[in-house]
Amino acid sequence: MKGFDPKWRDVPHFVMGITREIWEDRAIASLTHRYAPGLIVRSPASVVVDNSRIIAATMATLAEFPDRELLGEDVIWCEDPARTDATTDAFLSSHRLVCTATHSRPGMYGAPTGRRLAYRILADCAISHDRVTDEWLVRDQGAIVRQLGHDPVAWTRDLIAREGGPETCVQPMTPANDVAGPYDGRGNDNEWGARYAGIVSRIMAADLAVIPREYDRAATLEYPGGVSDRGWSGADRFWLGLRAAFPDATFTIEHVIGREDPLMPPRAALRWSLHGKHSGWGAFGTPSGAEVYVMGMCHAEFGPFGAAGGAGLRREWALYDETAIWKQILLRTGDL
Repeated sequence: MKGFDPKWRDVPHFVMGITREIWEDRAIASLTHRYAPGLIVRSPASVVVDNSRIIAATMATLAEFPDRELLGEDVIWCEDPARTDATTDAFLSSHRLVCTATHSRPGMYGAPTGRRLAYRILADCAISHDRVTDEWLVRDQGAIVRQLGHDPVAWTRDLIAREGGPETCVQPMTPANDVAGPYDGRGNDNEWGARYAGIVSRIMAADLAVIPREYDRAATLEYPGGVSDRGWSGADRFWLGLRAAFPDATFTIEHVIGREDPLMPPRAALRWSLHGKHSGWGAFGTPSGAEVYVMGMCHAEFGPFGAAGGAGLRREWALYDETAIWKQILLRTGDL
């Protein structure tokens, strides 16, 4: 990899390596190099600009969860030819990891409970010159708060109060407060990424019949809130529940990567959005009419057991932040 420290073998080694370096080896100060100055980290909960604020947030998280480990499951990546030059290569990586931690000290999640947590994170990073230059991240907040013994709506309502109320609380990410960064690519044109983007797009267009056509009948499914499910009915429950809550919202594929590697099945990574009114009965209860922006990310793997013996989606990981959605609903309805 041109322009990178030679100790990194490839993109997955770099992404997983700096994650361990920062969080588990406690080299938090390395963020001044690993993250570019002015870096933008977008999550459903907020838009954070500059690595000094990211360092502060990292320390706060480790203070509350001192034994936190981030276990990398996969990195699905593609080249970024628009930013590759004679001195450096450039990439977009989509990192899937399981985070384990004990809630040992007070912090954002309240008084310490001593509970052991496990939850997933998906993170897209633009990378060049041996550093991260742009980031999008979705953390399974629903899984975290449930494992701590909280109802996600009640916890979100309390968070708004602890942040000073609706006028001063941290605002969830929306197109209105997003900040443009240096990466403006859309991924690659690999067939597996295109196939997965097509599947999710058809589901969002209310063609739920695509699920038995494209998913393995025994597909393994991991969804927000720490939900593990199986098969066609599990995929139907998740995707229908989301779309039914926002039936008129605009669905957009923001980024797509498809990839094939030795010892790995064909796989794909998506980043997508739903933007519109909470106008339907679905995963978020009574329609509120609130305008909501949903930032979602997915990974998928394909295998040989699809319909009529063809390729089928056999494993899927999808994430959005339930609490960021509830925060938008509560702030717009005033149900505080």
